[in-house]
Amino acid sequence: MISAKEEKPQRLVFGEMLVELGAADPRVVVLDADVSCSTQTKHFGERFPGRFFNLGVCEANMISVAAGLATCGYVPFASAFALFVAMRAGDQIRSQVAYPGLNVKLIGGYAGFSDFADGASHQSIEDIAVMRAIPNMTVISPSDITTTRAAVRAMLDFDGPVYLRISREAVSEDYPGDKPFDIGRAIEVHRGRDVTIVASGTMVRPAREAVSLLVARGVAARLVDMHTIKPLDRESVERAARQTGAIVTVEEHNVFGGLGAAVCEAVCETCPVPVVRVGVPDRFGETGAYAEILERAGLSPASIAGAAERAVAMKKKEPRCTH
Repeated sequence: MISAKEEKPQRLVFGEMLVELGAADPRVVVLDADVSCSTQTKHFGERFPGRFFNLGVCEANMISVAAGLATCGYVPFASAFALFVAMRAGDQIRSQVAYPGLNVKLIGGYAGFSDFADGASHQSIEDIAVMRAIPNMTVISPSDITTTRAAVRAMLDFDGPVYLRISREAVSEDYPGDKPFDIGRAIEVHRGRDVTIVASGTMVRPAREAVSLLVARGVAARLVDMHTIKPLDRESVERAARQTGAIVTVEEHNVFGGLGAAVCEAVCETCPVPVVRVGVPDRFGETGAYAEILERAGLSPASIAGAAERAVAMKKKEPRCTH
């Protein structure tokens, strides 16, 4: 059991979980695009070599093979870097997996800016937008060790295409191991009445820090871990809109098409309130230290807290949704 103070790379948590699932369920097979040392699927390959397939640097073909395996009753987990899963294999995912609704699990590793050293060519700030626009696709972005493990397990139990977005970076164990995890149902991390911060994936941690900053400034912020981007927990979003009157979304993704867009869609249809989106400001990534790249993109606790204060100021100028 890992204590709350210790950390582990999210990709390693995923790799270890695959081994656990593989030992329990012979239907589980794993495919990789020649980056198994990076994605950590190598652990499954070492334990179950007969159920591990390295398709080479050919993500599109990997998805086609995964689709074929799914038609034979296997549960394929196809893993590669998030950018190349979503972009290079997009046609195969849409036509061969999502359209027939096959039981294929897609894993986009090194998501967001976490592949910091390789620069914009490998950093993925568009993958959620691509995946959530594909019919029949479920999109999950866990935040810590517990939710990552739970998400991988939930993927196996879920019948249909799922896209799991994970980071290269280390995550801590912020929830107890028995924390309930349901696809499509958000986790309320912190209660508050003034504003709601809705965060996903790696951005939940800085959002937690932002809540502490806001408390010190007299702002009671609610924090929601929206680990499932699609289907969005609209009930949680609508409740936050009615009870707090302002929302901030936080994601390591382009501000267009991702979590922020999904929340705005839900809010404008049911309970219009101010929404401030914190995310990558519609630009490509860059090479540099990971923390510095996040800071330059405005993805720091201080930036999140500032966005929350702006949202609170905005709601004072606009009618509050109460219906």
